[in-house]
Amino acid sequence: MSSFPTIARDLGQILRVVSLTMAASMLVAAFVGEWFALPAFAVSALLTAGVGSVLVYRHEDAPAPGKREAMITAALAWLSVAFLGALPFLGISWTIALQLFPAWMNTPALTDTTAVFNHPLDGIFESISGFTSTGLTMALVEDDLPRSLHWWRSFTEWVGGVGVIVLTVAILARPGSGSLTLFRSEARSKKIHPSIVSTVTEIWRIYVGFTLAAIALFWLAGMPLWGAINHAMTAMSTGGFSIHGDSIGHYASPLIEYTVIGVMIVGSIAFPVHYLLLQGHLKPLWRDVQTRWVFLWFAIGSVGLIAVLVWNGQYGTLEENIRNGLFQFVSAASNTGFGTTTIGDGPTAVWSIGAVLVVCLGMLTGAAAGSTVGGLKLIRVITLVKGTVWQLQSVLMPKHAVRQLKIGDRTLSEPQAEHEYTEATVVVVLWIVGLLVGIGVLLAALPPDYPLQHILFEVMSAQSNVGLDSGIVGPTMPDSTKVMLIVNMWVGRLEIIPVAVLIGVLLQRFEG
Repeated sequence: MSSFPTIARDLGQILRVVSLTMAASMLVAAFVGEWFALPAFAVSALLTAGVGSVLVYRHEDAPAPGKREAMITAALAWLSVAFLGALPFLGISWTIALQLFPAWMNTPALTDTTAVFNHPLDGIFESISGFTSTGLTMALVEDDLPRSLHWWRSFTEWVGGVGVIVLTVAILARPGSGSLTLFRSEARSKKIHPSIVSTVTEIWRIYVGFTLAAIALFWLAGMPLWGAINHAMTAMSTGGFSIHGDSIGHYASPLIEYTVIGVMIVGSIAFPVHYLLLQGHLKPLWRDVQTRWVFLWFAIGSVGLIAVLVWNGQYGTLEENIRNGLFQFVSAASNTGFGTTTIGDGPTAVWSIGAVLVVCLGMLTGAAAGSTVGGLKLIRVITLVKGTVWQLQSVLMPKHAVRQLKIGDRTLSEPQAEHEYTEATVVVVLWIVGLLVGIGVLLAALPPDYPLQHILFEVMSAQSNVGLDSGIVGPTMPDSTKVMLIVNMWVGRLEIIPVAVLIGVLLQRFEG
């Protein structure tokens, strides 16, 4: 592959930047007094930086990436980061299990939850769930994890919410078309400033500011500071990892739940819109098609779910039905994955089929492209629906009529409309194929007493990078289901196209 040097060089740069996140986590481990975790983070950082540096130095004169190279780099980067991001999980769990260090390093006793990460596949699952901002977890009881792993789980989601490539461009501050191509390969297209470096810097400035504000809000609402820090990071990244086994429901506080809903909605709005709002321009709230539909869709879906819960008499009071319905639909449609209630417990159904399918519908669409959410994104769904109507209307129009398609404030010419409609269709079709493959693998691997709606829920949660679960995901799952959900999370985060390009190139080389 003549483009290999370019791909290797850019992949190496990304890995070197990710190694900095591991090194920075040493400071947090030291701050919370978990000295035993320092070697694991240090070794992880050195290994990741070493691999990255070898790739960069061997190919530092490689040309800038084209679109194909950028797509392949994005696909390989997310997979590589997920594997190397498992090293802290493995290192810390092995350190505790083997009691490698003296008492002054505060090594705790091994719990069943931490012991899960002695198995490499479970560490890889947790890592890719974090970096893809999914939130499905192998942890049995998150409360039993050391704080250094609480932090690493939350930090991977926070970094992954914006994207490892965006982080790389921001830190390296490398201008030029190569950075722009990589930026777009990570399912982002709209810039805030003409300069790509200025754009990613602005994104991080907004992101950090909102995260700090969320920490303050959660603390004022009644969360302890450690919980506020971790949940602010995973709420703004619409990731959903929690430091508690029962997620946000642990606090049993309506005020906290309503506050978290607000932060999840903020995370669902595109960064360019946030930038305009912070500049004092309020019109994007109703003029931007995606932002408008974020609020409309969240409202429509929440009302629908609340109606199903009330009809089923799911909770004792109307307020409980409203709060749980609103929270769970926003959590699903924002692709966050926080929970306040039990939806299912493996083979045991807690919610009705109707309620589960409404949540699945929210997970399917996601929220705004250009935010931290996963899923298909609302703009894909809007383009597909409007494009289909436009195609049907064209049948009745004169052959030589000039056709245009209006999406939000954009008026697309016929070639532009055809291109965007085709792209949306391809993404949706491939997304459904990935979903069906995942469902098939889980049906074959799991016992037959698991309800089909729970299997659909779990696979859709993984591929939409949501993290809600119905009691299936856990360390006792067959390895084949873990691998399948890892693939679902990977392709879902990249909107499938980069993965399809990578697979296509590999097949071409194999056939050649």
